[in-house]
Amino acid sequence: MLRATKHIAHRDTTKRVNYLCNKIVVSSNAQYSTLNHRYGGASGSNNHQQQQQGGKHHYYYRNDFLAPHGPKGWTIPPNRGYGMFVVRVLRGALKLRYLLLGGAIGGGMTLNKKYEDWKDGLPDLKWLEEALPQGEKWSQFSKTLIEIGGAVKDVIEIDPRLKQLGEDKVNEWRKWFDSRLDDAIEAADYQVVANVEPRDDLKAKTTVAALGLSQDDSRRKYETLQSQVETLQTEIMNVQIKYQKELEKMEKENRELRQQFLILKQQKKSGTKKIKKSLIDMYSEVLDELSGYDTSYSMADHLPRVVVVGDQSSGKTSVLESIAKARIFPRGSGEMMTRAPVKVTLAEGPYHVAQFRDSDREYDLTKESDLSELRREVEFRMRASVRGGKTVSNEVISMTVKGPGLQRMVLVDLPGIISTMTVDMASDTKDSIHQMTKHYMSNPNAIILCIQDGSVDAERSNVTDLVMQCDPLGRRTIFVLTKVDLAEELADPDRIRKILSGKLFPMKALGYYAVVTGRGRKDDSIEAIRHYEEEFFKNSKLFQRRGVIMPHQVTSRNLSLAVSDRFWKMVRETIEQQADAFKATRFNLETEWKNNFPRLRESGRDELFDKAKGEILDEVVTLSQISAKKWEEALNDKLWDKLSNYVFENIYLPAAQSGSQNSFNTMVDIKLRQWAEQALPAKSVEAGWETLQKEFITLMEKAKKSPDHDDIFDNLKAAVVDESIRRHSWEDKAIDMLRVIQLNTLEDRFVHDKSEWDQAVKFLETSVKAKLAQTEETLSEMFGPGQFTRITHWKSLTEDQNKRRHVKNELDKILKNDDKHMPTLSYDELTTVRKNLQRENIEVDTDYIRQTWFPVYRRHFLKQALQRANDCRKAYYLYSQQGADCDINCNDVVLFWRIQQVIRVTANALRQQVINREARRLDKEIKEVLDEFSEDEEKKAHLLTGKRVTLAEELIKVRQIQEKLEEFINSLNQEK
Repeated sequence: MLRATKHIAHRDTTKRVNYLCNKIVVSSNAQYSTLNHRYGGASGSNNHQQQQQGGKHHYYYRNDFLAPHGPKGWTIPPNRGYGMFVVRVLRGALKLRYLLLGGAIGGGMTLNKKYEDWKDGLPDLKWLEEALPQGEKWSQFSKTLIEIGGAVKDVIEIDPRLKQLGEDKVNEWRKWFDSRLDDAIEAADYQVVANVEPRDDLKAKTTVAALGLSQDDSRRKYETLQSQVETLQTEIMNVQIKYQKELEKMEKENRELRQQFLILKQQKKSGTKKIKKSLIDMYSEVLDELSGYDTSYSMADHLPRVVVVGDQSSGKTSVLESIAKARIFPRGSGEMMTRAPVKVTLAEGPYHVAQFRDSDREYDLTKESDLSELRREVEFRMRASVRGGKTVSNEVISMTVKGPGLQRMVLVDLPGIISTMTVDMASDTKDSIHQMTKHYMSNPNAIILCIQDGSVDAERSNVTDLVMQCDPLGRRTIFVLTKVDLAEELADPDRIRKILSGKLFPMKALGYYAVVTGRGRKDDSIEAIRHYEEEFFKNSKLFQRRGVIMPHQVTSRNLSLAVSDRFWKMVRETIEQQADAFKATRFNLETEWKNNFPRLRESGRDELFDKAKGEILDEVVTLSQISAKKWEEALNDKLWDKLSNYVFENIYLPAAQSGSQNSFNTMVDIKLRQWAEQALPAKSVEAGWETLQKEFITLMEKAKKSPDHDDIFDNLKAAVVDESIRRHSWEDKAIDMLRVIQLNTLEDRFVHDKSEWDQAVKFLETSVKAKLAQTEETLSEMFGPGQFTRITHWKSLTEDQNKRRHVKNELDKILKNDDKHMPTLSYDELTTVRKNLQRENIEVDTDYIRQTWFPVYRRHFLKQALQRANDCRKAYYLYSQQGADCDINCNDVVLFWRIQQVIRVTANALRQQVINREARRLDKEIKEVLDEFSEDEEKKAHLLTGKRVTLAEELIKVRQIQEKLEEFINSLNQEK
């Protein structure tokens, strides 16, 4: 309040000083004009008039300067006119003095008379003289009362409403006094003008002859008078500058006091409740919400903000820094530094700090280290926002700057307008900057801060044409001429004056300002720059002639005040309309939601994502609820599926074809040990991971069949599961642990009881039958369908299938003659088969015969293995008595028992690892994936789609914006 009162006093005082100065100059001109008419002739020529009086010739010359606004007239002697001018000025000043003095004396006399009348009407109170103390006693009594009052004043807190009422009353009396003073001044001026005789009366009177002066003397008097007027203007300006410095000194003291007050207030409230947001912070949050708002209802963002536009390197960023009182932006030598819109919210606060919208860190702007880090962060964010080979980006970088004495407003710094592109720029850079600038300026409520470099030719300006297109009437444009210190040296001062008076550019503006934002030194502080700016304007030759720029048109401080005033005026004029528009949009969206999804609550992407996250984590918890028996069965099946092919191809078949039981057992021991030391542990871990993955996916698929399943989460869940599985890896130490267990298990070569024997026989039969079924499928594809199938399905054999059937018949003869044939054919056997086929006119090579022999022999061997397994089913008693020297060859059963034991032990170890370790690690990885997805808005928008999501998202956004607007409007009305 103190600051507002002081600002009003400064403005009113400035108005009265300017008014008096203008009155003095106008009165002097009017006096000379009147005297010209009074003492001049009624007619004359354009050059001079000669009259005959007493044989003497008198010449009267016109002087247009003495009557600049009046009709043609004749001059008077300048020495007499100058004296009368001084008399008139003194007369007006004395009249003002007498009016004030007379009013004060008359008011005092009237008040004294009223007091005497009131005193006479009072009753006799002489008895109080005896009751009340007299003399020194009364002095002592009054002193005691004063001390009590001073003590009570520090204890009793005055009601704020009563205090506010008193301050309002004081302001009301002060305004009444100022108005009375202005009325008195105007009355005095009116009397001065009224005393001047009308021109018609003057014409009717006899012309008073005066001594004539030469034209040179008149010119000298004119120049003397003009120099005196300019001297008076200079003195007035110096007085105003001195007054402004005193005012700034008081404001600095006020800021320091306010800073201490805010610190104390913050410390007082920090422990009890959250500090209420400031008005500008609330408004900035509304703009942040609108920056990410995209709607199909054609709702445009028309809220006011200050858009800073200008040509590249015209000083846009420097102007913004001068307003923010800190050098917060990176700099480059001719390089484009502003690559994205930067929204800067200025607010008043106890400390000079800056903070990004999406960060909790505060940068202390009084420390150079924090300023350097802030500039690096701004540059990093700008470069990070540019993607896909672009040079500029539409992504807004939002930050807040708080500090003592900062004017509250929201500014948007845009990339500078360029006329020529360099080779390192994208091809669409120029058009992108133009479109971005037009987009921000097309907001009918945006205040355009048009920055023009004063050190370059005005004809080279690109930004003025753009501004004129968006705001042709100049109702929301403020023109700022930068680098005036360079312009004064390089350009014509008259040209600068034309620019700042709005007479050079065709564009129109609300106001024209000149600022100096630096001396070309990167290390200069804001304080040094502002001091240099003030000294420049004080000593500038632009102020040494008549028609100079008004003082309120210069310095960054005056610019900041003007922009802030215009900003808040625009906010108050338009905020209600914007709130009503969003209220209507909210109603339309809520109606559409009720018609399409009447039984569902509107949930945005964030809420839906949280719900899906909970369901996914619940399924991970369900993994630990699967029984141990089910885990071991699933692991057994997966392990044998992964290991069976290696067991048959690399261990069982080579050992079984060795020829004797001893060689079979020796080969089996060697191959099993090599397998356990190398491939088996890794394959076991791979099988365990695939089993975990399969069970988790099975649970997810099972959840889809539940009645309350929401298919809107399916894409998200699938993406999370796939990414988690891709990242997950089994613990490395699990392989070493399994290797030890498996080697110890394989060392046992003796079946301990009948139940294990039977299980091994069953395992052997099942495995052999499965392998035999695969072999039969291979033979069916190789030899074609049988005769019955060919007849019933109308199929025929191909030429290759027919040829292989003939080869098979020859191979069957070999196996029939030698039931225990070796797995390979000898050279003689191959020659015999080939020659027999030649007799039937079938030409084949040896490789063709070997390819046919492999599956044929495989089927023959597997059938023999099944027969041996059947023979060993009841041979356990004999095996237990004779051991490895048993008459019945049951080495196949022992081998598969050993493998079965390894699989069982491995499955048990993997089950324990899944339950105790891997399920929790998978849960952790899923949480990490979900956390990453939650921060990636693009991924969430890609995975959570559909009309239900987009409509709910838009409705929630509009509701948030409308609520924030209403909250801001309420606070704005309270501030009013």
